[in-house]
Amino acid sequence: MLMGMIENIYETMNLRITETAFELHLRRVYPTRNILSMRETETISGQECLDVQKKTDGSVNIIGEVATDPVASWMIQSAQVASKFTLFTHHAKTFPDLVTALRNSMLRAGVFKSEKTAEEQVVQVLNFDIHLVKDFRGKRYVERITECIPVENKNEYTFDHRTEKTMEGKWEKFMDNATYYFSKSTNRETFHYKNILEYHDGNYVLTNRITDNNIRQMLTNMDDADAEDFIKFIEDKWGTKVSRFPENEIEKPKKVKKVIKK
Repeated sequence: MLMGMIENIYETMNLRITETAFELHLRRVYPTRNILSMRETETISGQECLDVQKKTDGSVNIIGEVATDPVASWMIQSAQVASKFTLFTHHAKTFPDLVTALRNSMLRAGVFKSEKTAEEQVVQVLNFDIHLVKDFRGKRYVERITECIPVENKNEYTFDHRTEKTMEGKWEKFMDNATYYFSKSTNRETFHYKNILEYHDGNYVLTNRITDNNIRQMLTNMDDADAEDFIKFIEDKWGTKVSRFPENEIEKPKKVKKVIKK
């Protein structure tokens, strides 16, 4: 699956591969692509390989298999800096299991001390999870495509107590803020997830629409032809109109009033 996805990545994007053992052999499969593959040795660590790759003008980082705690740390680093996106493989059975496994790997590797902070960093880099299944007949297929939606921590405190005339009113407004504070402190939820596509009885069914943020990011990294096809696909399948360049994201020139002095 990972090797097949390379064919759909634009050839203008340079590929940087990090593996614990050479398994993909992408330079042999795609000899015309700009590919640099590295693996750790007895004298050179995987972290040093990743540090070198950051300086090689790479567009896409690929981690062969996230099977150990250090490799999970490499994946988070490569997804946060020095590349447009990162591809990797993992053997988690469900999407929550994937987040939990990566979070625990970050904690065991000593990258983070806080469980919540580690989980927040993980969900920030997980955009989509393509889950493959092999049934008892030996058939392999994509069971689902899941989108990760990080929960934004918004500050919704109010200062309405300043406008209250009585002490009782001020106390009620204070209790509202206190209730919101404690709910934020005890709520450990850092992400939501939803299936975009599912496999049912031999057919693929679209179940949920991709969020606006991911649609915008996808359109930004497409050429004109692919962007037009993707917009038509969204309009046909989900019935919503999408603009590649939304007006609310383009800063409009301010009108300057001319003042004529007499």
